[in-house]
Amino acid sequence: MHTRNTSLATSVLLASLLNCLLLSTWAHSADLVSQETALQYIPKAVATSLEKSQIPKEAISISVVEIEPGRAGKVIAKTELDWRSKQAMNPASTMKLITTLTGLDVLGPQYRWRTNIYTDGLIRQGTLKGNLYLQGTGDPKLIPEEFAKMMKALQNLGIQKIDGNLFFDRSAYAPSVMEHNTIDGESLRAYNVPPDPLLYAFRTLSFQLGKSRTADFIDIGYTPPLSQLKVINQMQLVDQSCDSWKSNIRFNLDPEGNGTTTNQLLTAQFSGSFPKACKGVNYNVVALDANTFLTQGFAAAWELAGGSWTQAPIGKSGTVPLAARLLLQFEGIPLADGVQDINKYSNNVMARQLMLTLALEKMGKPATTENGELVIQSWLKGLGLQFPELVIENGSGLSRNEAISAEHLNQLLVAARNLSVADTFYNSLPIAGTDGTMRNRLMTHLRKFLHLKKKPEARIKTGSLADVRAISGYVMSKSGKMYAVTSFINHPNAWRGLEAHDQLLAWLLDDGPEPKHAR
Repeated sequence: MHTRNTSLATSVLLASLLNCLLLSTWAHSADLVSQETALQYIPKAVATSLEKSQIPKEAISISVVEIEPGRAGKVIAKTELDWRSKQAMNPASTMKLITTLTGLDVLGPQYRWRTNIYTDGLIRQGTLKGNLYLQGTGDPKLIPEEFAKMMKALQNLGIQKIDGNLFFDRSAYAPSVMEHNTIDGESLRAYNVPPDPLLYAFRTLSFQLGKSRTADFIDIGYTPPLSQLKVINQMQLVDQSCDSWKSNIRFNLDPEGNGTTTNQLLTAQFSGSFPKACKGVNYNVVALDANTFLTQGFAAAWELAGGSWTQAPIGKSGTVPLAARLLLQFEGIPLADGVQDINKYSNNVMARQLMLTLALEKMGKPATTENGELVIQSWLKGLGLQFPELVIENGSGLSRNEAISAEHLNQLLVAARNLSVADTFYNSLPIAGTDGTMRNRLMTHLRKFLHLKKKPEARIKTGSLADVRAISGYVMSKSGKMYAVTSFINHPNAWRGLEAHDQLLAWLLDDGPEPKHAR
């Protein structure tokens, strides 16, 4: 009887222990679920703005992570907010963050693009008797200021006159990447310029229009200088506001460059009306083929530097002959400066050329976007980052196909803080209320902090396409906390989503994710 009672007591005890264990496990998992649920919400001001803009909550993803110092100088991250953050979304131009961070870490901030100039001739008594061959590697910032340095370097070799033609070697890139494909059919818009190993001044003619200071007529200037361009101004000044100045301008370029004769006279004709109220605006157009633009740009730069030609050059495509000798290796701007331009001003063609540079430097020529993607994927893998949903088409975000989740783009921002290029990358991002694409945003909210000694800031890469709004970057809050934040809106009303994103950033500047705010 005693033995039976003992075994019964043992059974009851075991059952009780098992029950406690089950309750404890259930409580722990329930606690985890409640913690997770606590993070899955949209801040009230953001939700109100979305509702007002008729953007459903299912069309936005948000990831907010607090970045804290960890051991051995490495940062650690704590998720503060997670709304549909695992969903693959179109990131628009925030995709440039992946391209620029990979570029900085793989190539180094001091990397410089090279443009090589070869000749098949000789320099005699100040005259180069022979052709010049320009071989590019994709310098995205080959602009008039850089061309002026290049001309000076040529003159330092003892050249005053050139008796020969220009040839352009674009063998660094595969022909497919130089094709002019657009997602919106706007082939004359500067943001759609295709990559080019010898990209000069973004292949964009920029006309500066404004009422003359001295008389009642319109001044028209343009950049870059072209050797054979004449401007005909037939515009009338009118008393109107400057809001829709572009709609009443008629522009015609004759003949539009087709590459057959690159040294012909070009006529840019402006007609229509221009408002007196406009203080100075830019009319940008991509209306010339790459060879005409480069030939006339090079010729003008050479003449401005005091150089001359035996006869005006006719620039053609061609590879550098084996017998040609290297005259000059011209180095462009450091990559760190290029990344500033890409991120602060969201320059598409520069981002695309950086991705092709990764392919060129790591996998050889001709560079392809596929090889650029392989380099980026390999770099991500090396950092232990796995983004299975990531789709890279050209690295600039000017794409209907590119995709990533908010969670993973935030993971990239956290990983960046552990790299040697962390500060260079951070400093390349637009500062809210100060510069780049964030220059006019959050200004009212930031005024609240003018009295603070250490002012909070938002360093945010923006992105927008038809149906897409995106933000991704860092926020330093008023209490000194650092947050990584990424949010995408994919919806036909996305263009109205700017306010919702600004509300999210304002909330973080104010230290939004306090425990008491979780609901």
